[in-house]
Amino acid sequence: MSTTWGWMEARLKGAAAIMVAMATAVAVAMAGTAAGTPAAAAGDSWEDIVAKARGQIVYWNAWGGDERINAYIAWAGRRVAEDYGITVRHVKLSDTAEAVARVVAEKAAGRDTGGSIDLIWINGENFAAMKKNGLLFGPFVERLPNFRLVDTVNKPTTLIDFTVPVDGLEAPWGMAKINFIYDRARVTAPPRSMAAFLDWAAAHPGRFTYPAPPDFIGSTFLKQVLIETTPDPALLQAPVPDDAAFARATTPLWDYLDALHPHLWRGGKTFPRTGTAQLQLLDDGEIDIAISFYPSDAASLIQHGRLPKTARVFVLDGGTIGNTHFVAIPYNARSKEGAMVLANFLMSPEAQARKQNLEVWGDQTVLDIARLSPAERALFEALPDHPALLPPEALGPTLLEPHPSWMTRIERAWQRRYGG
Repeated sequence: MSTTWGWMEARLKGAAAIMVAMATAVAVAMAGTAAGTPAAAAGDSWEDIVAKARGQIVYWNAWGGDERINAYIAWAGRRVAEDYGITVRHVKLSDTAEAVARVVAEKAAGRDTGGSIDLIWINGENFAAMKKNGLLFGPFVERLPNFRLVDTVNKPTTLIDFTVPVDGLEAPWGMAKINFIYDRARVTAPPRSMAAFLDWAAAHPGRFTYPAPPDFIGSTFLKQVLIETTPDPALLQAPVPDDAAFARATTPLWDYLDALHPHLWRGGKTFPRTGTAQLQLLDDGEIDIAISFYPSDAASLIQHGRLPKTARVFVLDGGTIGNTHFVAIPYNARSKEGAMVLANFLMSPEAQARKQNLEVWGDQTVLDIARLSPAERALFEALPDHPALLPPEALGPTLLEPHPSWMTRIERAWQRRYGG
């Protein structure tokens, strides 16, 4: 990634965040307290929805920073075109806040129908804001036939997003969990806690970094440090109570980062702008450990020639943050039926197995494999294995995401302290 592009990307994200902050103030007054907008055709059968979806164009706003993911989205678009006559247009984002800002602006302008976005690949912070301000269509998820295959028992984050109940307003389509990728040709004993990371970085200056927030990987790294260093981690599961509580909870985080940064790549004076750029540093041999949110990332990237064959994965002994990623439909979407059909397809065994394939993406399924038919289970059983892929039981405990209000404030504070 060039310096120019990194700067432009940072400006885009900053502008989007400002737009959201300004426009949300307007939306709060207009939206009331509704959690979502009732389905326009609540009595329609699934067959009715599929029939109405035929011929619709679905503008799917989704992060566009990874070629593998872009190729998967293009494949999903071709499949729903073949089976349902729906056209999918991938609107590539550098930050989900761009799409949220557009919906907020349309709400403020009174554009309550015929919106420009039909589906959003959404993260927890933006979901919480959209749900609070009545910017989501639904509930609709329980109406999708494939939702019955989702493992909501063993994967409870399919129902809770960053401590916020989903309430049928977004559909799960993948699992994620923090893991660390290292090159075993250069690292023999990777650190197994945040405290050990600090010692390791001091002993290996310049060989580790993390993406600059608000990049999702960078922000999640900060949350991982916060959980391990804060005096009362349980406090993080509720909204920030006040400034004093925020200061008490986050002081150990800032102390940790102040100690860590001088030992980072380029002395902690600059940070990669994206998780993808950070992984490129690992591939180029500039750093020895990188952060990923997909446990199969290392294996998939090796398959694609984007990491050395000696790359391997480790997790922290005390557990790492995990969550589910979702798609949601804005309250004013033009093609709600088409978006529902696409969301349902993304939860299908066919789509989930392809997404989990290391040669395609390597994203973990949300489904309960035991509920699938023998033919559907065979799709997963046939997936390729890889020495850089940890089995599920080796991924360790999953830590819950803090409430979104913590991350919003932490990202702002990080920019003031370290953003330059």
